[in-house]
Amino acid sequence: MDQTDTRILRALQRESNRPVADLAAELGLSASACHRRIKALEGAGIIKGYSARLSRRKLGFNILVFVEITLRSQERSVLEGFEAAVRASPDILECHLTSGQADYTLRVAARDMDDYDRIHRDCLAALPDVSAMHTTFALRPIKFWQGYPVR
Repeated sequence: MDQTDTRILRALQRESNRPVADLAAELGLSASACHRRIKALEGAGIIKGYSARLSRRKLGFNILVFVEITLRSQERSVLEGFEAAVRASPDILECHLTSGQADYTLRVAARDMDDYDRIHRDCLAALPDVSAMHTTFALRPIKFWQGYPVR
């Protein structure tokens, strides 16, 4: 990966749906060279896909919640069962295996407190082998995810 690839990645993280010709012009490349480089970055697995960033609030999800989960044990079957249940839940946006006091950190969005109560009762409380759950409500965002710092 060279400096041109780095510039392509930065530009695509800012706005991935722009035409290749526009991106190429911004970077001082021909459209075909830019397209070839993008395809090479995709082929190498550096670009994993493309998606739209949606407004959580415009979609009605007014509450952002982080939930720390501690399991009853670290047995493989316990971890695998928990992770399978998390993958099957559309209410859980993200799940990360973590170090420290909690085993996992989840990210959940809810429309309001009644919706979070539903998610807590129907989804989170039903996750297998949970011994402790600590919930933190995000009050306001300070910095939004803008992509990886490609250098």
